Formats: sequence, C-alpha cells, structure tokens
Amino acid sequence: MTDFATLLRGKPLMAILRNVPVERAVALAETVWASGLGAVEVPIQTPEAVECLRAVASAAAAHGAVVGAGTVVTVDQVKLAKEAGAVFTVAPGLDLDVVAASAAAGLPHLPGVATPSEVHHAVKAGCTWLKAFPAGSLGANWLREVRGPFPDVRFVATGGIGPHNAQDFLAAGAQALGVGGAVTREGGLDELLAVLRA
Repeated sequence: MTDFATLLRGKPLMAILRNVPVERAVALAETVWASGLGAVEVPIQTPEAVECLRAVASAAAAHGAVVGAGTVVTVDQVKLAKEAGAVFTVAPGLDLDVVAASAAAGLPHLPGVATPSEVHHAVKAGCTWLKAFPAGSLGANWLREVRGPFPDVRFVATGGIGPHNAQDFLAAGAQALGVGGAVTREGGLDELLAVLRA
C-alpha cells in the first residue's frame, strides 16, 4: 500500500474536484499532474461522481498519476472507490470502520479531524496523515498549536483554502492543502498554482 508521504512528496496541493463535469474534471486533473505540484481527489457522493472518479482514474493511469476518492464515509463507499480506481480515500470526519475498511482494501485513508481528541483517536487507529477540516474556520493558528503535542502527525489543511491564505497554512506546518472551490472556479487553478510556485 502506497502511503501519503509518497503520494504527496513535493506536492503541496490536493485538488478536490467536487461536482465537476467529467471532461472538465479530467482537464483540471491533467493540469494538476502536469504542474508537478499536486494530487487529485474526486468526492464520490453520487453515482455520477463515481463515474467521474472512474474517468479521472483512467486518465491518471495514462499519465502515470493517481487519484483518490473523497467524502468516503461508509464501508460500501470504500469498495466503490477501489473499484473505480482510487488509490487513497479521504473523509470529512473520523470513522474507525472506514479507516479499517480502507486499510483492508490497501488504500491509505485521510480522515478529517477538528479537535485534539480526534487527532489522538486517529493516531491510535494508525493514521499519521490527517485532514484538518474545516481549516478555514479552524485557522492557521489551530494547526500550528495542535502540532505541538502531535509532532509526528502530518496535516492536509482543507476547507476554505485559496490563494489568499494558502501560504499561511503552509507556514503553519501543513504538508499539503486540500482545495476545492478555489480550484474548480474559472481561472482558479492557475491562480493557486502561481501562489504555490512563489
């Protein structure tokens, strides 16, 4: 099983392609991969989204890249994600059954956390990479402070991240940034990549 340290090495962006038409999702993903700065996540809350994940995964294979499945909140969705070609799973919260199912499927899992207790329980469950969510509401200082008692945990700050605050979260110690709306709006991906290259 590949781990997030490998998947996200040198890649500060996890582009979240939620509710994006298939052709546009593939085009955005290809831009992310070509930049060398990011990974791609496709949330799978609907049957259409699962088909989008399948298409992006097919494109990923052609580019020697990978894609993960997001908003994976049930054991059944772990199976759907694997069948559609995802190589990792992401969730908005911490569900130990989903953590276990993802591990059993050979998919590293990135659970969402917003409190020190959730960080603690996620670490006990074997997760060393966590999604700080909603990062925009928690703030960069939350990330800076929670890293003190959990120095070995790696965080992907997600939610409310864009060109205006991306560097703040990276400076606070985020290993990567999960970005949705700022990536999928017209021209947003190029703007964000410019900030990350600066």
